[in-house]
Amino acid sequence: MLLLMAFSGPSFLHPSSASRLNPLLFTKHRRSFALSRFRFRRLHQRQLAVAASANGVFTSPEIAKTFDFASEERIYKWWESQGYFRPHYDQDTVPFVISMPPPNVTGSLHMGHAMFVTLEDIMVRYNRMKGRPTLWLPGTDHAGIATQLVVERMLASEGIKRVELGRDEFTKRVWEWKEKYGGTITNQIKRLGASCDWTKEHFTLDDQLSRAVIEAFVRLHERGLIYQGSYMVNWSPNLQTAVSDLEVEYSEESGTLYHIKYRVAGGSSDYLTVATTRPETLFGDVAIAVNPQDDRYSKYVGMTAIVPMTYGRHVPIISDKNVDKDFGTGVLKISPGHDHNDYLLARKLGLPILNVMNKDGTLNKVAGLYCGLDRFEARKKLWTDLEEMGLAVKKEAHTLRVPRSQRGGEIIEPLVSKQWFVTMEPLAEKALRAVEKGELTIIPERFEKIYNHWLSNIKDWCISRQLWWGHRIPVWYIVGKNPEEDYIVARNADEALEQAQKKYGKDVEIYQDPDVLDTWFSSALWPFSTLGWPDETAEDFKRFYPTTMLETGHDILFFWVARMVMMGIEFTGTVPFSYIYLHGLIRDSQGRKMSKTLGNVIDPLDTIKEFGTDALRFTLALGTAGQDLNLSTERLTSNKAFTNKLWNAGKFILQNLPTQNDSQSWDSILSFEFEKDDCLLKLPLPECWIVSELHSLIDVVTISYDKFFFGDVGRDVYNFFWGDFADWYIEASKARLYQSGGDSVALAQAVLLYVFKNILKLLHPFMPFVTEELWQALPNRKEALIISHWPQISLPRQASAVKKFENLKLLTKAIRNARAEYSVEPAKRISASIVASEEVNQYISGEKEVLALLTRLDLRNVRFANSPPGNVDQSVHLVAGEGLEAYLPLADMIDISAEVQRLSKRLTKMKMEYDGFIARLSSPSFVEKAPKDIVRGVREKAVEAKEKIALTEKRLSLLRSTAPVPDC
Repeated sequence: MLLLMAFSGPSFLHPSSASRLNPLLFTKHRRSFALSRFRFRRLHQRQLAVAASANGVFTSPEIAKTFDFASEERIYKWWESQGYFRPHYDQDTVPFVISMPPPNVTGSLHMGHAMFVTLEDIMVRYNRMKGRPTLWLPGTDHAGIATQLVVERMLASEGIKRVELGRDEFTKRVWEWKEKYGGTITNQIKRLGASCDWTKEHFTLDDQLSRAVIEAFVRLHERGLIYQGSYMVNWSPNLQTAVSDLEVEYSEESGTLYHIKYRVAGGSSDYLTVATTRPETLFGDVAIAVNPQDDRYSKYVGMTAIVPMTYGRHVPIISDKNVDKDFGTGVLKISPGHDHNDYLLARKLGLPILNVMNKDGTLNKVAGLYCGLDRFEARKKLWTDLEEMGLAVKKEAHTLRVPRSQRGGEIIEPLVSKQWFVTMEPLAEKALRAVEKGELTIIPERFEKIYNHWLSNIKDWCISRQLWWGHRIPVWYIVGKNPEEDYIVARNADEALEQAQKKYGKDVEIYQDPDVLDTWFSSALWPFSTLGWPDETAEDFKRFYPTTMLETGHDILFFWVARMVMMGIEFTGTVPFSYIYLHGLIRDSQGRKMSKTLGNVIDPLDTIKEFGTDALRFTLALGTAGQDLNLSTERLTSNKAFTNKLWNAGKFILQNLPTQNDSQSWDSILSFEFEKDDCLLKLPLPECWIVSELHSLIDVVTISYDKFFFGDVGRDVYNFFWGDFADWYIEASKARLYQSGGDSVALAQAVLLYVFKNILKLLHPFMPFVTEELWQALPNRKEALIISHWPQISLPRQASAVKKFENLKLLTKAIRNARAEYSVEPAKRISASIVASEEVNQYISGEKEVLALLTRLDLRNVRFANSPPGNVDQSVHLVAGEGLEAYLPLADMIDISAEVQRLSKRLTKMKMEYDGFIARLSSPSFVEKAPKDIVRGVREKAVEAKEKIALTEKRLSLLRSTAPVPDC
């Protein structure tokens, strides 16, 4: 009998199988040997365990079943205590420098923090191992609005209002809160393994950074780039301050569209119906606009309309192409004091600007009888009054895009307010040229277009905030003088007074502007203010500026990153960093944004407790630059298993090394120099293959690290470790360790140690804790893994050995698949005939012990030849690859009679299922009435069942032809 099988079917104990079995369990002779070896290992285990944990920090995998996540904090403190995070400056080496995006001092760790910490720490650890002086400079942001809000709420719980305390006392309370709670986010970032130089940690309100902020303001003002004026801003009525665009979040919410009559003036009885979502702003209307192409209203253009409830105030009816004819009635009210688009239109056309609202969200005297009412109360009352006056047409449900404060959640009010601004266009031009000239590289490249678009259409930056917590604006006014015309910009109060006295006399009195600067203003100086600027002679500034990399989320490319580029060029003459690496957002497993409302927020600290920091970091790092990452429990579970696999590999290697006092064995192990060609050429096939593959991996991974392709790094190392080293070489090495002797044992030990050490180095930037723990357990290490040298590149490799071992793998998989297909008992040893050319047989037969171990072949009955055996008709024929085949005697694999009975029962069941499918498809009522996808599914099942029946009948026919004829 001849059974032809391809090896591409289900794999028996395939490397991806969760139910791998140790080949040693199926050699009865090995069991007794393994037991005696275990007695020997007990002493060895204690010796290595003592060495690994001598300092009380590390635990050897020989005495710990799994990696204990609780040890991560001990390892981190040990690294920090040894000074490994600090840069060791070498005059001849270009340093690698990253400024950490400063998290808010009020913050607590979320997955966004975990993402940037992971990616930046990967870069830092890699470059540190490459021998570059490496500085990762940490710090926190004072977060003006967020921090003031937190402290105000705390005081409110005590029945205290901010205004009752006064500015100085309130600021004192905020500092007290900062000292007590401000370190929370820093400690949580440490928990992620961030190898920052904490001796250089900064806070944006530190004295040094505060000096830099004041200096920047003064210089910009001296250059004519800072001015004061009244413009449209995002106003927070509750916080009583302007807020940045970044601090405004838009949400789709159910609202109302109000239709209101505006009578056309001039004795006409005509009305124009305006549809608006904010009727309370009609008191600020300065025009009515229609589209010039809208024939319904063209005759009214040039006339005036009467604004309802304003005692007959007239406004012009104008035309503008930006009016949407299809929105509402096609008639738009222009309220430039309370709408960004209306404000721009009014400035373009020279229309007046009316503000109807106070800073607290109540209507002012422009609203007449509605003065003092809250904006939402006024809306309700106004609509009621319009109904009574017959000016209310209707109201209808409408979905609104509502701007809400990121901090307090209240609805933001567009409001014209006197603020301080930075003129951005001349700064933006320099930042645009930096990218154009290649001085600055943005990763991924597609964000260059977004960067260029924003800077090419930039608006002036409102930098003042009406808060008490932050950098006070360095502007002083003269008592008794117009503050818009007479003010002094100075670096401190003494300097301001001196300037005032020179201009106004010695008796002059001055007072400082009460506003503070936008938090983003100080953050824009972060890469150089943290290094000593404006003192450009500072040692850190000279050594580490400009920095190398700015890594952050793509969502703040405009609000922070671009501003740093502009300020860096303006104040230092150079771009503040060479690369911008932008990561995406982290979403849940369904691709949804994480939110408390959806209940899908994943807490990093909880994740660390369950899966470990390394698994979390590895999961986050596998994403692609600039693309959002869907985070799932399945991914975390898989990478926790990867951590365990590393641990178990380390355990296996350590348990199979000689004792440390066995100098002869260690001399043999250390004599191998795998970095040299002549050594590699002498290695047996499995060893030459795994070392060659490792050397190729080092080159590929190093290139990916240098290009910031971290996802590729993680996947390549993962696949090599699990797919090549753990599943193939470790298993193959057992033929040396347990079935050979002398030099073969030392060779396997040397290769295991060499490859594993390099794997730990390649993985360390991703998974620092488990790799350091394993590294510390290894013998003959000279330094901590965190500061060890990166593996050398361009090491020798043998392509022929790789190809040969791939053939051996294909043969192994084919035999495993056949065993699985025929349900051969795992412990059963079978015979085999390997048929190939003389050259192939030579290297395959040279590793017959490995082949037999991996496939459970009976080593005494493995035949190598260049032609098929005589019993091919009674064998399973396997085609492993071109010119490489195998024949497995069927009688060795199964009980043929029992298999015939099993398949006969299976065939009967399959025919019954098939008949059922055919019966349903033969029924007109089913075919005509059932949903099409259901009918299609039944047809597919019928075809599949028919194919299975044919295969089973063929196999039964062959088995019956081989079955022995019973005696009569």
